[in-house]
Formats: sequence, C-alpha cells, structure tokens
Amino acid sequence: MTVFDLSLDELRLRKSLKWRTYPPDVLPVWVAEMDCRPAPVVAEALVAAAVAGDTGYPVGRSYEEAFAEYAAEVWDWTFDPVTQAIPVPDVMQGIVAVLDLLGERGAPVVINPPVYPQFYKYLEWAERPIIEVPQTGEGRIDLPGLAAAFAGERGARPEAYLLCNPQNPQGTAPTREELTEVARLAARHGVRIISDEIHAPLVSAPARHIPMLSVDGVRDAVIINSASKAWNLAGLKAAVAIGSPDIAERLTAMPDEVTHSISYLGVVTHVTALREGRAWLAEAMGEIEANRRLLSQLLAEHLPQVRYRPGVATYLAWLDCRELGLEDPGRMFLNRGRVALNNGRSFGTGGEGHVRMNLATNPEIIAEAVRRMAASLD
Repeated sequence: MTVFDLSLDELRLRKSLKWRTYPPDVLPVWVAEMDCRPAPVVAEALVAAAVAGDTGYPVGRSYEEAFAEYAAEVWDWTFDPVTQAIPVPDVMQGIVAVLDLLGERGAPVVINPPVYPQFYKYLEWAERPIIEVPQTGEGRIDLPGLAAAFAGERGARPEAYLLCNPQNPQGTAPTREELTEVARLAARHGVRIISDEIHAPLVSAPARHIPMLSVDGVRDAVIINSASKAWNLAGLKAAVAIGSPDIAERLTAMPDEVTHSISYLGVVTHVTALREGRAWLAEAMGEIEANRRLLSQLLAEHLPQVRYRPGVATYLAWLDCRELGLEDPGRMFLNRGRVALNNGRSFGTGGEGHVRMNLATNPEIIAEAVRRMAASLD
C-alpha cells in the first residue's frame, strides 16, 4: 500500500473543495489538496482526541515547540519558540495579521509573480497595493528588479516584501546566496520581509529548504509556516509566525482574535505530524518525485508542445502551454478535455498561457489527465 494508491471511485467520495467543485465527469488535478491516505499516526491522534471528547481549546506552546524541533532537526535552524513565535490560524490569515500588526494599511507590498493567487486576493482584502517583480525565466528571484522596487523605482516605496519560499507554482527553492542578497537589499531599503514557507517540508533532496530567518544579515523579518500542506491537513487549522530577534517582541502584541483562533485539533494533528509523521512524508515525497518523472515522460509522448521543468519543491507542476497557441488553455482543457487544472492567469504576470497541475495523486490519474488534455486538442 502506498500513500497515493487511492482509486478514482474512492476519491470521488470525498466532500472537500477539490472533489466537489466540478461535475463528476471532470477529473480534478487542480487545488493543492493531496489525494492521499493520511499518515497513520496523525489519523490515530485525531480519532483518539475525538473519541475521548478532547476537543476543547488549545493551551501552551506545543505547536511552536514542535516546529522548533522540526526546524532544528530537518533544516539545521534554531529559533526560540517562547520568545520568537506565536500561533496564527493559518498561513494567509497570519500574513495579513502580521502586516497589520507591524505596518500600515495602504502601504505597498512587493510580490514575485507568477505566484500563489491568494497573495493577490488577501493583499487586496488587506488594502495593500501590489508591486510586481516577476520571477526570471528560470523561476528565480529577480534580484536587480527587487532592488529597483525596494528603492521606489517601480512606484511608491514598499513597506514589505511577501516572499514565497519555496515558490508556488514553479517549485523552485531559493538558495542561501539568493536569500542573503534579499536580506541585504531589504535591510538597506528598510523593507520588512514576510516569508510564506508552507511548502518548506516538500523539498526534494539534494536540494534543501533555507528558512529566511537562517540567513546572515536578516532583520525585520517574519516566517509564517504550517504543517498543513505537507501532511494534507488544511481542514485542521494551525500555523505559526516566527519573528527575527529584533522584532519578535512586537509579535506578542498580536490581538487575541488572531492567536486564539487556532484550532485545538489542528494543534493535535500538526504536532503529531511534525514529531511522528516524518517517515510518511518521506514516502510521499518519493512518490511525488516519481510522479514528476512520469509527467515528463507523458508530456514528451503525448503533448510535446507543453513545456515542463520539474521543480525541486512542492507537489505542483507548472506547465507552459504557450506553444499550443490557445487563448486560454485552462478553460479549453476543462471544457473539451473535462480535466480541471489551475488557470495560469490567476497567478499574475507571467502566468498567461500556463496551467498548474497537482501531482500528489495516483499515477493513473496523472496519466488520465494527460490523455484527456491531449485528446482535447484533436
């Protein structure tokens, strides 16, 4: 039995967003939900809490402590879970809460598209104008472009930089050298760094995740992270905000409406995942790497015009469909192929002509998705 060996019939019994948004004849390979069997230790912890009626309010610092242990053992990075970290409901709510706590509404924020579409939505809700510094053609941070934006050469001077590390949708992992230069530029221009690192456990060796707060010279920076993406626990809300030592004390002023909104069952399951679910994650990552290779082979055989550069992080594939000459490949694949992917347009500048595919699924589903995509062009 493997992590992703669930059949299509089994998956269609699910009632979450991925499996209920489209009609039953549509094959969903879009939103970042895994089509997986849960980590047994996590499922056991959740069931045990429910059976015992242990479903009250969270207390203490077990989540922050578990994350500190994981970071030290997996990323060789240490932080103080007592003085540097606070709980937040989830990563995106945590980002907005940190921006509001440490800055002012109306102040611009820099992002690197194509990037997670919720960055656009949440920054709009937070009344934050966006300054785009698109990724390079290789999916890397455009450091000269970032320097220009930080200096105010692309409009108003930004207050903050919202980094996606590792990068979604392109699956790249910034190097220590890149992040050190980001830290230098931010310090020089007085720009706060907010780093979304939710995909951090999903980096394939020999590549390594580099936490933003672990690089030399970083200051006025906050990491927001969660075990939810790596262990498929989005429905069990919990996350942590970790501040650089120079601003960590300011995080303690976060209002109770934020820090008290974390889910107790989220804490139970996430802590179990971080401490006891690493073998399951290693198995899942091995299967995801095999699915990356499979997708490359299938595209070469059936859709050679679609360009795919496998990333080292996330379980998402960023597909360049521009050579197909389609006005809207995502819509065409949905309407004619009955396969649902994330439309590249929603990822901002650079997303046009692309789609994003979820590889955290049964290989047979990936093969069927590619078959349908190819057939839709006939």
